[in-house]
Amino acid sequence: MTRHSAKSFVVWVGLCLFFNSLFFPGAIGARTGEAETTRLKVVFDNPTYDFELQRTLGVTLSGGADINECLATARKIRPGDDESWYTHWRALADRIYQQAEIALGSGHRVSARENFQRACNYYRTSEFFLHGNREDPRIVETWRLSRDAFRRAAPLMPHPVEVVAIPYENTTLPGYFLQPDASLKPRKTVIIQTGFDGTAEELYFTRAVFALARGYNALLFEGPGQGGALREQQLYFRPDWEHVVTPVVNYLLTRKEVDQQRIALMGISMGGYLAPRAAAFEHRLAALVANPGSDDLYVQDRSLLSELEHSPEQSNLYLKQAMAKDLGFRWFIENGMFSTNTRSPADFLLHWSQYRMREEISQIRTNTLCVGSRRDHFMGYERFRRFYDRLQSPKTFLLFSAKEAAEAHCQMGALAVSANHIYDWLDQALEKIP
Repeated sequence: MTRHSAKSFVVWVGLCLFFNSLFFPGAIGARTGEAETTRLKVVFDNPTYDFELQRTLGVTLSGGADINECLATARKIRPGDDESWYTHWRALADRIYQQAEIALGSGHRVSARENFQRACNYYRTSEFFLHGNREDPRIVETWRLSRDAFRRAAPLMPHPVEVVAIPYENTTLPGYFLQPDASLKPRKTVIIQTGFDGTAEELYFTRAVFALARGYNALLFEGPGQGGALREQQLYFRPDWEHVVTPVVNYLLTRKEVDQQRIALMGISMGGYLAPRAAAFEHRLAALVANPGSDDLYVQDRSLLSELEHSPEQSNLYLKQAMAKDLGFRWFIENGMFSTNTRSPADFLLHWSQYRMREEISQIRTNTLCVGSRRDHFMGYERFRRFYDRLQSPKTFLLFSAKEAAEAHCQMGALAVSANHIYDWLDQALEKIP
């Protein structure tokens, strides 16, 4: 690598970190500009840790957390110490799970459900920063405890929750089919998918609760690279996401509880790219929500991609230097390697360069809501605006701002505000279906 190309590569890495790789929860915190100067700090100075705390705390509204439990735990954590993060969240999760067991054994079903739900979220949070060593047994162990806590809570919930296995290639994808009640009548249904690091169980607290309250069925699923599909089945992210969503739609069409003309797809975080990519090929959807909308997850510079491919050792050196200096970028690369089964930072970024819609975006026909957040420090306004401008389908642009206190990535911490606007739009979009 020449001195000139090395310098340009370092500049590119910096730009990539700030403007592009910041799409994912926990990836890296903005250091300048509106997003950082106005960030609403909860506990941590580090924006990666603080956002993950806000993410955990934010589902208090839907039963996934209790405020003082989260704040007290966060204040015990040594800033920037991933082991400390794991230890304290895991201790909280274990304690709350034990309380759930005691309540259930005493016949207190509501208390048991509430404690199982919070334990589910706290286990998920504790596992978040473990992915640097993909062989760490705590990854699967703690994730499985989160899933099992949710499944212990499910029979105690006031609405039907069914564990489902969705046929996919030569295996199945894990998920949940939820209904507002047990009437079995055909209803409008929303498929909700997560992104780079979420789980189907988390989607219950952040999105599905609000769908059920409005009379929707909700199908939550985990595709390759996500949740149990990754941790138990070793299925890794793939850029041609239409091959993931089409089997999910096929599955829904077999269920008599589903109004086949009123199926919507909602993608959260990285799902704001994956869901539109799928919708470009899957035309049986009545509506699409991309939160936040994106057509590209990566800088597309051929000369720099060539450096990654032809000078991998030098590229990895630069990338590891950047990882050592920034906790969020380190997490992004480590989780990316974990979820794509790549063996070096350069390999991961080369893989990630495939996540881009070119002419495919013109194939989206579905009525689409493109969601953005004004101070989303993982993804700039320009990106979801570009996605919206490129869409040729019927479309609506929804921008959340500080006025609504909903300006964070995926409106984390303002889930009621988010649900009000998104589901009101979705109600109207599906009412128009003949």
